[in-house]
Amino acid sequence: MDTTQPELVEVLPQHRIDAAAVAEALRAPLGAGFDGKVVIRQFQGGQSNPTYHLATSVGEVVLRKKPPGRLLPSAHAVEREYRVMKALAGTAVPVPRMLFLCEDEAVLGTPFFVMQHVPGRLMGARLPEHGARDERIALQVDLARVLGELHRVDWRAAGLEGFGKPEAYLQRQVTRWGAQWDASKTQDLPAMGRLRDWLLQRLPTDDEAGIVHGDYRLGNVLVDPLQPKLAAVLDWELATLGHPLSDLGYLCLVYHQPPEQGGCLGLDLAANGIVPQDELIAAYCAAARRPVPADMDLFIVFSLFRLAAILAGVYKRALDGIAADARAFERGKAFAPVAERGWALAQRCG
Repeated sequence: MDTTQPELVEVLPQHRIDAAAVAEALRAPLGAGFDGKVVIRQFQGGQSNPTYHLATSVGEVVLRKKPPGRLLPSAHAVEREYRVMKALAGTAVPVPRMLFLCEDEAVLGTPFFVMQHVPGRLMGARLPEHGARDERIALQVDLARVLGELHRVDWRAAGLEGFGKPEAYLQRQVTRWGAQWDASKTQDLPAMGRLRDWLLQRLPTDDEAGIVHGDYRLGNVLVDPLQPKLAAVLDWELATLGHPLSDLGYLCLVYHQPPEQGGCLGLDLAANGIVPQDELIAAYCAAARRPVPADMDLFIVFSLFRLAAILAGVYKRALDGIAADARAFERGKAFAPVAERGWALAQRCG
């Protein structure tokens, strides 16, 4: 079995959808060659929006929808995913071709969109887990390069005016994820409150703005079937307009988390084919055409706080039985050590 290929499974009971309704929705966008038959399977992986592989007489497409159940405010924004990927078509950022968006909940129970299926490999959650050492290094450099290209896109020219509020982005993000933590928490965790206060006192207030992916990491991209380069950037539900270095800080989390949490802290980087943090940042800055930032630790602390809040939501959905992945419980319960690591780094920063 090729473990680099996205895994398809039978649709989970809590995510079953009406095949007849799906076929009807596909008729117009797929055209006359579509015979009305569709085979639906679910992609294994991801803890947020359930995603389905649709095999049809005219090819393969992918359907992504909001999950069922009571949702947190502004979460699972498939409408925003559709809009930003459609806007990025034709740029240096590889994205699937968008087919259509359906916001009518009567069709499948929640809003959804359908996009082109892009063949590709899954190379790891945060660090490359497959391929030769040189391939792993080249892939990490390309991951940084594409992020830099994303932040160079003129969001106004791309039609994303009003997609977000660039002003005071970082402060609003801390407030937002603090509120998500409050809504999702299943235990007391003082580190989260301390991080919230610390960040609000120290984050820059400048209004530098670009398109921010919000969850940019190796696990959210497809890699070209033959080359160590990105074929498609996926999972845009957290995308907005904001400070570009928030994405870079998030990408750098691997250097500040131990292997059991998906990082490389304590590992021999060269022996494992891992690009050092300063080289990853340099590759990003070359593509983004900006100087190397002097305050990256601040953005990494911000990213640890935000990741802890996200994982707490994953954990809560797993406890409630509505997670999109059976592995959500194990992944989500890491929220506490992530928060503690963030507070430890904040204290080292002063």
